[in-house]
Amino acid sequence: MKRFTKATRILSVAALTVMGAGLAACGSGGGGDGGSATSAKGPIKIWYSNNEFEVKWGKAMVESWNAAHPDEKIDAQEIPAGKSSEEVIGAAITAGNAPCLVFNTAPVAVPQFQKQGGLVALDEFPDGPQYIKDRAGDLADQYKSADGKMYQLPWKSNPVVLFYNKDTFAKAGLDPENPKLGTHQELLDTSRALVSSGAATTAIWPSPASDFFQAWFDFYSFYAANSDGTPLVKDGKATFDSEEGKQVAAMFETLYKENLASKEVYQGDSFLEGKAAMSLAGPWAIAAYKGKVNWGAVPIPAAQAKADTSTFSDAKNVAMYSACENQGTAWEVLKFATSEEQDGKLLTGTGQMPMRKDLPTIYADYFAKNPAYTQFAEQASRTVEVPNVSNSVEVWQTFRTAYAKAVIFGNESIDTAFKDAADKINQLVAQK
Repeated sequence: MKRFTKATRILSVAALTVMGAGLAACGSGGGGDGGSATSAKGPIKIWYSNNEFEVKWGKAMVESWNAAHPDEKIDAQEIPAGKSSEEVIGAAITAGNAPCLVFNTAPVAVPQFQKQGGLVALDEFPDGPQYIKDRAGDLADQYKSADGKMYQLPWKSNPVVLFYNKDTFAKAGLDPENPKLGTHQELLDTSRALVSSGAATTAIWPSPASDFFQAWFDFYSFYAANSDGTPLVKDGKATFDSEEGKQVAAMFETLYKENLASKEVYQGDSFLEGKAAMSLAGPWAIAAYKGKVNWGAVPIPAAQAKADTSTFSDAKNVAMYSACENQGTAWEVLKFATSEEQDGKLLTGTGQMPMRKDLPTIYADYFAKNPAYTQFAEQASRTVEVPNVSNSVEVWQTFRTAYAKAVIFGNESIDTAFKDAADKINQLVAQK
């Protein structure tokens, strides 16, 4: 699962910093000249992820399109190699040779790509807003940019849940079929039982590394659950310096203080390799753990038990790039590639959740045959994205630095760290 290992599913701060270095030389705004470009037809170039399952889907999708459109053929390839796909895309924008479509656009990078003038607002197409709304429903709203336009089409998500090792739970004398993981307190008590019994040396092992994106796979998933889906920044203001945010921080602080979670970076998958009894992951993990871990999965717990909690989406989207000459064809390809038929093939081939309304109903046959994926389909309607704000990467790095200092390493109080981080983030978001 090359695309989804912890080492490859995420971005590097250095890569995005390099990507942003060309902003001063580029125009601001979304890019795209509208008018004739949005109606122009002809061959186009697209990039898709280098994940083997997505490559297989992409090749089949392109073959199907090309067979029916000999005058508007797609030239497709995997995203060129680089430190991250975001660095490669940013460099292509600067050079003016970005493809028409990239089926691997990270939401966190969209504000920077937009500032580079590298993106086409999908609202420029007459049926653009309605198509996105009809497909993704209300979830699409959190992908709008500050100007109210859509520079990315919400494509697929990997809702984060809490995986646990049933064999390890049984060894600790815990019920593997009905684990007590419904609240923060239950998670703490269960973690203590796992470690004190000797069944596991580490209850859970989220990466303690300082990279900005690590916050998505510990604090943010739990914060989404505990705050009924509140994003890190809302209406231009940081939200995490709140009771809900501090409850999550206090829970993780306890895990680290009691050595139930490790402060060391693990090179590999601690859950897959039996070093941790629990892990935060999305549906990509089902194929990765098949035959290797006897796993179960539950929704991310909140401080108090809730029937339906939210979580982090871990999404990748599709964007159209302003270097594209035949944007009319690109738009038709985008709709074709995200049609109900193609979304079904993506789901079947990759196990990722297309961002569609009524997902469990539309693909009921698939979920009936693959029940392990059902909870992810249900969770997919309750996901939170990284906020689409100015200086997005810097926002997350500011938060991660404060979180690591206070929660993981205990060098500052949570109250002080969160307040200072919130103040800095409010300033970053206010910048244009």
